[in-house]
Amino acid sequence: MGDELYNQPGPWEPPQGLDVERLSPLALWSLEQPRQRWFDSPVLHCILFLLTVLTTLVVGAHIALNSQRNLPAFDWDISRQFFTGILHNPSLLKLGIPFSLTLLGILLAHELGHYFTCRHYGIRASYPYFIPAPTLIGTMGAFIRIKAPIRTRRALLDVGISGPLAGFIVALPALVIAILSSPGAAPVSPPDTITLGNPLAIVLLAKLLRPGMDPAAVSLHPIGCGVWVGLFATALNLLPMGQLDGGHILYAALGNKHRMVSWGMFLALIPLGIFCWPGWMVWAVMLLVLGLRHPVLTTPSKPLDRTRKILAPVAVLLFLLTFTPAPFSVS
Repeated sequence: MGDELYNQPGPWEPPQGLDVERLSPLALWSLEQPRQRWFDSPVLHCILFLLTVLTTLVVGAHIALNSQRNLPAFDWDISRQFFTGILHNPSLLKLGIPFSLTLLGILLAHELGHYFTCRHYGIRASYPYFIPAPTLIGTMGAFIRIKAPIRTRRALLDVGISGPLAGFIVALPALVIAILSSPGAAPVSPPDTITLGNPLAIVLLAKLLRPGMDPAAVSLHPIGCGVWVGLFATALNLLPMGQLDGGHILYAALGNKHRMVSWGMFLALIPLGIFCWPGWMVWAVMLLVLGLRHPVLTTPSKPLDRTRKILAPVAVLLFLLTFTPAPFSVS
């Protein structure tokens, strides 16, 4: 969930005698445009998005019903009665709008941040692909395909950080609303309840806006659940390894040291998977299979300017605010 997928082919070869350094980003974009394939069709993007709206509405309706009954948000100890009820009364899906709108808004902002930054630099990129799935959160996230090499460290850092930063900006006001709307009492916890670990952003805002409220003991409003999933996706993308957003930022800032840090993060995920959440082991294996290296930039010598040197620590701060060592637990 939340993995940003990139497709970095070999360097694009310009026509002989053409000086690409004098071309504008728009001219580069038009020169590198290939023939459209079926999986780049806007129709496919729309279908996937609408299906993801449906799956997140179903999950959101269940979260809203749990909230009304003072049950943990992601408690799925139900029979087919819930799904039968939706089939007979589709208007129940309206209850899922707060969760679905919040989550998809954060994911969409994240992907459009990448997309428009790519357009700014003349880098070919697909529209966002949303992945509908019958999971605990109704989706496997979203991604874009970057279909041309990223040439400079500046462009790489901007592309890497633009998504998490845009998503976090959208998530922040929604989180304020969620905390102010959440009940102050702890939910009833039946056996084998799935509970959520709270990232630092939720803990700090809860202490600021609702002094005396224990974030770990309160059932979040459905909007807050959407924010929680969005922050979790942001943390996954900011893991400093491979070709995740964090890996892009890491390579732009540290160059060849990327591989050493990437392997260090891989090794750190193993004890996290053993002692905190088994899902980290899955992520470690998956990222190892996808590769921990980063594609070489075509013009890596141009250094980062002062603004980008500030943005790299901002990315670290975002990671610390959104990362949760034990995002899910069963009690």
